[in-house]
Amino acid sequence: MDRLGNFGFLMKDVSRLSSLNFQRHAVDLNLTLEQCKVLGYLQRNQGITQVRLAYLTDTDPMTLMRLLDRMEGDGWVERRPDPADRRARRLHLTPTAAPLLRRMWRIADRARAEALAGLSDADGQQLMQLLERIHANLDALVPGTAEMPRARATPRRKRAGAVS
Repeated sequence: MDRLGNFGFLMKDVSRLSSLNFQRHAVDLNLTLEQCKVLGYLQRNQGITQVRLAYLTDTDPMTLMRLLDRMEGDGWVERRPDPADRRARRLHLTPTAAPLLRRMWRIADRARAEALAGLSDADGQQLMQLLERIHANLDALVPGTAEMPRARATPRRKRAGAVS
C-alpha cells in the first residue's frame, strides 16, 4: 500500500499518542488535558471569545463553559465584557495562572523533546515547516475556517535542544 494512503490515520494517531504522553507527565498538575488546552490557547489569545476558544480547542461549548466556570472560580481566568458586542464576553488569564502555565509549558517541552527524540534540529524545523504548509492547505480547503478569527501564535523562546 502507498504510505501516503495512511496519512490521516498517522496524523490522528500521532496526535493521540502525543496527548497521552503529555498527560503522563502532567499528572502532578492536577489538570485535565482539556484544561491545559484551554490555558494554552488563552495564553496565546488573550481576549478571545468563548465561541472561538471552543472552536480552537475542539471542545463542546457547554463543556467549555463548565471548564471556564471552574477556572474562573480558581482565579485563573476572568470574563470581561466585549466592547463591540454587549452579549459576548472576552476571556483573559489572570496573573494567578502564571506559575501554573510555566509548569505546564515545562511539561510540554519535555513531552515534545521525547516525541522528537532522534530528530536533528534541522529535521524538527523541516517537520514543522511541512506541517504548517499542510495546515495552510487544509485551512484554505475546509469551508468556514477562513471566516473564523485567526489564533495569534505567540512565539515561545527556544530552549536548548528543543524544537518548537
